[in-house]
Amino acid sequence: MRRVQLVLLVAASCLCLAGSAAAQGGMDFFKKPNIADIFKPVVGYGAVYERQRTDQQDAPKTTMEMSVVGKEMVDGKEGYWMEVAHSEKSGQMGYAKMLITKDDFQFHKMIMQQPGKPAMELPFNPAEHTKSTIKEEMDKWHMVGTESITVPAGTFNCQHWKKDQGVGDVWVSDKVSPMGMIKAVNPGDTMVLVKVLSGATDHITGPVTKFDPQMMERMHQMQEQMQQQKPKP
Repeated sequence: MRRVQLVLLVAASCLCLAGSAAAQGGMDFFKKPNIADIFKPVVGYGAVYERQRTDQQDAPKTTMEMSVVGKEMVDGKEGYWMEVAHSEKSGQMGYAKMLITKDDFQFHKMIMQQPGKPAMELPFNPAEHTKSTIKEEMDKWHMVGTESITVPAGTFNCQHWKKDQGVGDVWVSDKVSPMGMIKAVNPGDTMVLVKVLSGATDHITGPVTKFDPQMMERMHQMQEQMQQQKPKP
């Protein structure tokens, strides 16, 4: 759930799905919240962010990218593929992309690809309690004013959004696609814009396989067996 908040609640809604779904296809995930208005998709444009953990001493800075890499119609509505890239411990990048219809802010598909592994399309049908929790979290955000913010990528005139109970702040500008985020401060981490991207392309390559929960369970069992077979020191 940590990574979810870092992509400003959009990726979060998608990244909660991996273990909970069984059906495929679009759905009315929730009523479009006010903060969804910061979603400004433009194909080929994106942003690079630097994240610093503040709840861990000597935690290394990590990089995350968000960009819009495609567009397609979904049930008569314009849908955009938003790709999220995050740095792995190995230094390589992992990717996930979500198909989102702009006007109603509904999520329809998600595809993930980890370094050296095939791309996989995950089902999208989160449990009711997950949908309820995400809706409640998104409804807690309210715009509290406008401010000028300076980050490594430059100075921007921003809307300042704040989360209820004072546990989160985000500054957004319509000059940056897809989420407009310039700076985000949450308990335990801070993220700032370091570069605006143009000419962004899809990084997920090769054939896309469907999510197989039985395969995932077999892999988990094999990992447990390997751990048990390791000689004890």
